[in-house]
Parts: sequence; C-alpha cells; structure tokens
Amino acid sequence: MNTTPNANRKHIGIYGNTNSGKSSLMNKILGQDISLVSNVEGTTTDPVQKAMELIPFGPVLLIDTAGLEDKTELGEIRVKKSFEFLKRLDFAIYVVDGKNLDIDTYKKWKREANKYNINYIVVVNKLDRLNNDEINNINNIFDNPLFISAKKNENIDKLKDELVKYLEQDEEDKPIVGDLLPYGSNVVLVVPIDSEAPKGRIILPQVQVIRDCLDHGIKTYVVRDTELEEALKEIKNVDLVITDSQAFKEVDKIVPKEINLTSFSILFARQKGELSYLLEGANKLKDLKSGDKILICESCTHNISHEDIGRVKIPRMLNKIAGGELNLEYKVGYDFNEDVETYDMVIHCGACMVNRKSVINKINLCKEKNVPITNYGLVIAYFTGILDRSIEIFN
Repeated sequence: MNTTPNANRKHIGIYGNTNSGKSSLMNKILGQDISLVSNVEGTTTDPVQKAMELIPFGPVLLIDTAGLEDKTELGEIRVKKSFEFLKRLDFAIYVVDGKNLDIDTYKKWKREANKYNINYIVVVNKLDRLNNDEINNINNIFDNPLFISAKKNENIDKLKDELVKYLEQDEEDKPIVGDLLPYGSNVVLVVPIDSEAPKGRIILPQVQVIRDCLDHGIKTYVVRDTELEEALKEIKNVDLVITDSQAFKEVDKIVPKEINLTSFSILFARQKGELSYLLEGANKLKDLKSGDKILICESCTHNISHEDIGRVKIPRMLNKIAGGELNLEYKVGYDFNEDVETYDMVIHCGACMVNRKSVINKINLCKEKNVPITNYGLVIAYFTGILDRSIEIFN
C-alpha cells in the first residue's frame, strides 16, 4: 500500500526523432540512467517506462518512446507502437534536436497528439551548441519552446517546474469513495476469498478503496462474505457496503435495503471512466441476441481458472442474457480495437491497472461509433437484478 500503482500516476510521454536526446532527457529528469543512451540510431526500440515522484506534484510515470522518423519496416512498427501510447497519456514532451529540427515529423506527431487532446511542451535540446540566430529561428517556428541541454544539464529543473505547472492545471483524479460520503462515515468492504484471490494479499481495487477511505477520514471495515451478516449487527450506522462483484447476489440478500450497496468495479467505472455512458451500455444488455459479436477488454494478464471473471463468469452471464451463444473476442492491456464498430457491445474490466485517460479514450471511440460499452460490475449487477440498487449511492 506504500507504492502508488502506475495506473494512478500521471502518464508523461517523451517523443521526438532518433538521437534528439529523448533518453538522455528522461535520465536527467529521473536523476538516474534508466533509458539506454547511444550515438547509434534506434537505441530505444520499445517504450521504456519508469515511475518517479515529481516534486512537489507527486507520482508520475515517464515513458521514453522510439524515434519517430525511422522509415524501415521494423521502424514503422516501432513508430506505430509509440503513437499507440498517446491514447493513455496525460501530458507529452516533444524533444527537438536544435541542430536538426525536422518540422515535418513534428507536424505529423502533433496531428496524432491532437486526436487525443494531449497537452504537450516542445523541448529543444542541444542548447549548448546553438547560436542566437538559431535560437531566434526556432522561437519563430515553435510555440513557446523550452531550450535545454541534456548533456550540460541546463534548464532541466526549469522543465520539471513546467511539468508540475501543466499537471496541476489538469483535471484532478476523482476520489473513489471520498466524494460520496462525509468525513467519519462507516464503510464495510466485502472481500470474498476464493481461488482468484492472491494468497497472502488482497487485490489492487480493494487496496485502492481502503487508501481512498483513509485519505478522506472514512472508517473502513474489511470482512469476508461469510462474516458480513455478523459484522452488520456489530457495526452501528453503516453508510455503504462495497462488495466484490462476484458476491453481489449473496451480499444483496444480507444487506438491509436501507443501506447503500455497490461494488468495487462500479466505483472504478465512475473513477476511471464515465459512469453514465457505461450505465447506458448496461441497460442495452437486454437487446443482446445469440450470435452478437462482443469485445471483452481485460487490463491485465493473469492465469485463467474455472472461476475467472472475464473468461468464464461474464461470458456465462452474457450467453444467458442473450439466450444463446455469443461471438466473444478478447483484448488484453491498454490497447483497443480500432474497428470497434464491428462489435455489438464492448465489456470492459474494472480498469484498476490502467489510467483514466486510457479508459476515456475507449469510451469516446465507442461513442463515436455508436457502440454500447459497459463494465464487469455493471454486467453482474444487471444479471443479478440489482443494477438500480447498486447505483443509488451515486444519485
């Protein structure tokens, strides 16, 4: 619980041409050698990620990408992968070699960044080698560029200050529970222990909810579903029960109707995405029919068991709702299918392993293509007949 998950860090991508100084800059920001630096073109082949604390802002994730002007067959694959990372970024740094500006590649990158509303700063490297005429010319080309020398360590602290300023202006991360309940409230977390639960620890969404409650002065009680009924008798004035979605049906029977009930997954649907649109998607589950094509998105890779929610339980529920076999496809990780219009519905996991920007871009693409999208928790709530109850806390 001491380390901020990467999904909760602001994602900062570093872009530019080969040998513009991207990796050197990342190392200077980090204060350590993480990205490999070399005079050989194409040293950075895949995005390199490193978490850090950007003082005084807080936790961020730096992503060093491959050079953008590589026209080889393999280079084009690397560039495409680098552009894919734009979908998850909160901010970007575009590094320009002051001695080799390459405006065309910058304009191409800028068009891609604008697709996803990425705020960015242009950083001109190799200040130590530029004369006044070259600096004036660059100022006329780019909008408020920041001149640095990664080699001489010039203006690196100024860049950090600019990053803090931009990130602080950005939308603050939504609380998970903290804005739903007042200080001093009582929340009961229901954490079933089954074969999916990692031995010796609780899973990330549960950890994040506990931390959010601590941050907002909300008292938290963690119990298994087998002890829930007894806990509710012992704890006075329970304001909210949050359950693992897979125990929704059993927990609904135990929790009195006057006590609000929701799930970890639905809370994350609100924090990481857009609950109202995901709820619209859940209400369209009634329209599913046998043979429909469904895309199931999982944020993380994991071993699949007979109790797996995304590969076993959710498909079983969807088939029952549709009254027949559906055509199910899976996508794992941050990436998303660009041909989303070929699907009848998208079902997303709780998204505890990816950042909000990534989920919002997926939702926006579904909106654009008029494809319903919802998430695991809302599917389970719909299937068990308690969807209305599970969202009362948000009204």
